[in-house]
Amino acid sequence: MDESAEFDDEPQGLRKIIHVDMDAFYASVEQRDDPALRGLPVAVGGDGPRGVLTTCSYEARKFGCRSAMPSVTAKRLCPELIFRRPRFAVYTEVSRQIRAVFREFAPLVEPLSLDEAYLDVTRDLKGIGSATRIAELIRGRIRQETGLTASAGVSYNKFLAKLASDQNKPDGLCVIRPGEGAGFVAALPVRRFFGIGPKGAEKMAALGIETGADLARCDIHFLREHFGSQADYLYRAARGIDLRRVEANRPRKSLGAERTLDRDISSGPALKEVLEKIIELTWNRIERSQAQGRTITLKLKLADFSNLTRARSLDAPLASRAMLAAAAYALLDEILPLAQPVRLVGLTLSAFDETAPPTAEVGAVQRELPF
Repeated sequence: MDESAEFDDEPQGLRKIIHVDMDAFYASVEQRDDPALRGLPVAVGGDGPRGVLTTCSYEARKFGCRSAMPSVTAKRLCPELIFRRPRFAVYTEVSRQIRAVFREFAPLVEPLSLDEAYLDVTRDLKGIGSATRIAELIRGRIRQETGLTASAGVSYNKFLAKLASDQNKPDGLCVIRPGEGAGFVAALPVRRFFGIGPKGAEKMAALGIETGADLARCDIHFLREHFGSQADYLYRAARGIDLRRVEANRPRKSLGAERTLDRDISSGPALKEVLEKIIELTWNRIERSQAQGRTITLKLKLADFSNLTRARSLDAPLASRAMLAAAAYALLDEILPLAQPVRLVGLTLSAFDETAPPTAEVGAVQRELPF
């Protein structure tokens, strides 16, 4: 794609969407803060026998290391891999800096995680006159203020913008203009589509579906027969269609923390000691986000990888760490003793108060913005 070209003869009603995705975010922060790590293969995550990579640097990815990969596999692929424990407080602070940049340029910002977000710049807060130029300015400001690089995709819907941001990583920009979406999608392997994991791609391959073009040749009845509720999404995606809007006040569904244990634990006292640490992590996140929820859920993953969950709903929003701890311990007591040892413990808060005031900021001065 021609990254500098503008959109001519803009069809009415199209949105101008930017998807910004930080490059190997956690690992890049570690390399920034420790110059000795620059240019080396770095992984963020646990390096124990059950550790999992949260992310890894591009130097590590050259060896085949990937996010969510078991650490033992990553070390086998890259014996020189350097592990760093996650520093979520640092990553959260950097994320706040990045979001402040977003809100200078976009009236609508929908964060997806600490390191990526959708921006709707259909209306131009600064009178810049080009969505592509806004993406360039945002990437420049992020580099200037944080020392980190970001990739961006610019298009007329969220699905295409997200695909575009991944097209020229790292530190890249890609634009998909009106009329180009279906052709762009046709050339992609279906595994690049959001929501299609390895198993989904394997199922599609068995049906002769390898690319977006293959998927576009399937009618809706065929897709519903083989993919059920996902069929409508696949039908639209294969044609570059996405009607979702950027939701600046997208409600959070849950908030919490979980940890995979270095060894299986079966005794009640040992589980309560682990749970105490999870309670502390969860409460810190609740306090930072000022979340007001009523339902507390305890999740245990057992030795056979099955999940065991228990939940309790409060009469009023959770108001203190003591209330969280009391509910969490009561939920654990309900299921003790356990038939199998535990390999993961998690705790979440959900059922948030929908009457809480929105936090999105919308600029008072707005102008129409072409690409």
